[in-house]
Amino acid sequence: MWRVGVDLGGTKIEALALSPDGDERERLRIATPRGDYEGTLDAIAALVARCIDGLPRANIAGVGIGIPGSLSPATGLVRNANSTWLNGKPLHRDLQARLSLPCVVENDANCFALSEAADGAGAGYRAVFGVIIGTGVGGGIVIEGRSHLGLNALGGEWGHNALPWPDTDEWPGEPCYCGKRGCIETFLSGPALQRQYAALSGETVDARMIAERADAGEAAAVAALETYSRRMAKALASVVNILDPDIIVFGGGVSNIDSVIARAMDLLPGWVFSDRVATSLVKNRWGDSSGVRGAARLIYSGNPV
Repeated sequence: MWRVGVDLGGTKIEALALSPDGDERERLRIATPRGDYEGTLDAIAALVARCIDGLPRANIAGVGIGIPGSLSPATGLVRNANSTWLNGKPLHRDLQARLSLPCVVENDANCFALSEAADGAGAGYRAVFGVIIGTGVGGGIVIEGRSHLGLNALGGEWGHNALPWPDTDEWPGEPCYCGKRGCIETFLSGPALQRQYAALSGETVDARMIAERADAGEAAAVAALETYSRRMAKALASVVNILDPDIIVFGGGVSNIDSVIARAMDLLPGWVFSDRVATSLVKNRWGDSSGVRGAARLIYSGNPV
């Protein structure tokens, strides 16, 4: 059966219909109505209607929605979303009513991990940890083709743990929007990398430009990426020590800096509690389509993915 995926982001909403064979149909993208909850619901409903136009209703299994937050197991309301107009809202209930199709709502990083585990860079591995490094830092766990959410629906939320083994200048760390200090997100998000480079160079540029300048040998850019890669290795070492995944798949804007992934891989053994590290660190296959493809795969269709 066909499955519909929706990736609800802070700046854009993307939707597609995924065939039983995993082929895409009608991948669409529009700007998110920022700050407008009812407008967001209407936009999602309109995108889904366009995706399934012409498909027999009986052949549509349902709609999966990835969001920049999660649903509270206690209340069913959205929590922890940096798209703050979603917080405290009954998004699942309201979408279910508008779409009249089975709906599943899950964290967008979990959707990313599910997509890459199904037919992306993590395909064929038993335990996949997916990390998204962009405006924020998220993570998702997939074991044997299934998302592992955990009892509190917090599985994979590595970005809001403290950076492990902090150096003197990393403690206590910057304030985080979650109310704590020194979260991994404050060190490894895209904006954090920009701030680190600006502190060295006096100039604010995006991650892509920092990478280009490092490739050209600029000292400030090289130093910023070296520090960033060291922090990445420390942060991922704690994931390996606890979860010990077969593979870690990178997504988000910073994942496009190949040197960061390679350098973090080199440094990882320095903090992993083992005499060897066989874990692979790899870039995603599906790019910014992973989230919406994974959202579609939230809908169970008789197979794990």
